[in-house]
Amino acid sequence: MMKDDIWHRDEIESPCVKVCVIHPQERLCTGCLRTAREITLWSNMSQDERREVMDDLANRSGRLRKRRGGRAARLKRQD
Repeated sequence: MMKDDIWHRDEIESPCVKVCVIHPQERLCTGCLRTAREITLWSNMSQDERREVMDDLANRSGRLRKRRGGRAARLKRQD
């Protein structure tokens, strides 16, 4: 598929992956790792502000932990 040069924009693209769920404790989107505020303000951010957010995303991934509940956790407690 060929890129359309007419619609090419010289700006930092959104990291959105269309998995928009805000983690209840960390307050980060589980898909793109941005805060709700960053998501809201993205279209009005400067290139420098966007770059700052993008540069910090890798540092945020460790903040999201798997849930500790569910069937597997209950079964372990019964042992």
